[in-house]
Amino acid sequence: MKMNFKTNYFRYLVLIATVIFMNACTDDLNQTLLDDDSSSIEEFYADPASYQQALAGIYGNLTLTGSNGPTSSNLDGVDAGTSQYGRGLMNLNTFSTDEIVWSYINDEAGNVHEIQIHRWSAQNTLVRGFFSRVMFSVALVNDYLRQTTDAQLDARGVSSELKAEIATFRSEARLLRALAYYHMLDTFGKAPFITENDPIGNFAAPQYDNNQLFTFIEEELTEIEPSLLEPRQNVTGRSDKALAWMILAKMYLNSEVYISSNRYSDCIAYCERIIDGGYTLADDYKNLFRGDNDANQAANEIIFSIISDGQFVQNFGPTTVMTNGAVGSIEQNGDNLGVAAGGWGGAIRISPQFAEKFDGDDFTNDVRNTIIRDRRTANILDVEDRDQGYVLEKYSNVTSTGGPGSDLTFSDVDFPMFRLADVYLMYAEATLRGGGGSDVTALGYINDLRNRANAPNIASGDMTLDFIIDERARELYWELHRRQDLRRFGLYSGGAYNWSLKGNSPSGIAIPAFRELYPIPATSLSANPNLTQNEGY
Repeated sequence: MKMNFKTNYFRYLVLIATVIFMNACTDDLNQTLLDDDSSSIEEFYADPASYQQALAGIYGNLTLTGSNGPTSSNLDGVDAGTSQYGRGLMNLNTFSTDEIVWSYINDEAGNVHEIQIHRWSAQNTLVRGFFSRVMFSVALVNDYLRQTTDAQLDARGVSSELKAEIATFRSEARLLRALAYYHMLDTFGKAPFITENDPIGNFAAPQYDNNQLFTFIEEELTEIEPSLLEPRQNVTGRSDKALAWMILAKMYLNSEVYISSNRYSDCIAYCERIIDGGYTLADDYKNLFRGDNDANQAANEIIFSIISDGQFVQNFGPTTVMTNGAVGSIEQNGDNLGVAAGGWGGAIRISPQFAEKFDGDDFTNDVRNTIIRDRRTANILDVEDRDQGYVLEKYSNVTSTGGPGSDLTFSDVDFPMFRLADVYLMYAEATLRGGGGSDVTALGYINDLRNRANAPNIASGDMTLDFIIDERARELYWELHRRQDLRRFGLYSGGAYNWSLKGNSPSGIAIPAFRELYPIPATSLSANPNLTQNEGY
């Protein structure tokens, strides 16, 4: 099922590119047409199978950047690789934290170094690329909803049986739009607000602030929940009720940051729904990040993923970057990771502050501790010296049975955007923050994760918020949660916690609070008079 869904990405993007990209309305980006010979919209929808193919195209925007391979882009003026959806999440949520150091400070693909030293501006191309990619997802959903109204379906003579199936497709599409607006809320704190009810070509969409976005997402997910499939009942790569619950749980956990409101009890309620949804922890932590994580035991833990495939869905997304980038300049350990021996020449290291999370006897045999320290120093005094700083191996383009990936560059590893382990940690944290959960249950969840990792159990007195933030780092590093976590714990801006390169200092210095949100891209401000810039930019 995964393979068929992947091939539908391409079929959809080629067949319907002309109409979709002309109507996308992603403000500042003059959308380029991917296929001038595309069939008309009505010809496309004459095929009953097209409604599922069109839905696949919306999912495809999470993975693909264009229809002509990994270097093609449907966002004019934005680099294909760095504007991939998951790559954008990685750029802004991981490279701005203690988890990763990017070696190539003059990388012309898009200002990574500005992100990791907290010197980005409204002209940063990575910021623009992510803003545009997320809003393009919104545009694709809006177009799909316009094309699948009852009036449109009746005019095309769609059968009642297919109409019932399309109703579920529409709810999935709305779920993906809610996901997009959740990412806008978390990253920018505001967004141009556009739905299927707005006219095509509306370049002056109203601006929704954090409170309005929070309310919209909450109401939208609550409304569509009954029509979504039950957890784990959809095909690989598609969504269900658990994704809706996960977005809500995440918003409630972070609601004090987003809207200055305590919603920890609601977070616990939705965590419990997910936990009761039939998910189980994978026996082997490392299988969650291998080339067959859609089919091995990891599939029972992963709630939603961004599909990758070295043959069918090549992209420069997070798993491709973090597999090739993890090959050390000294180690040449590409064979371990299923890529070319030299990989990307030591593109990624880790900060000494992150490495310290695994210091001590408790973590000597922890399977999550894949840090390579031999022949290396912890400190990175020269970012461009790729022999400095520790490296680690998390994502591996090798299967759980040792088989090779389908390509030596492009990863087969699906990116696990949300998984059960995160829910366990969220439940424990919300309980500690007064959400009303069970301390005994929370401790059990934490020790389930520790047991799997081969780390010692903790006692109830050890389960503190300080422990939780570090355990989240150990369990979820490179899964693009770190910036959000540090913000929630008051450790991102200011000087309560400093790491190498923070604030453009080798040892780290305080950064101002306005850096907790990214700026609205200058091009978007120019295109839409209703948008306002975030404070400080």
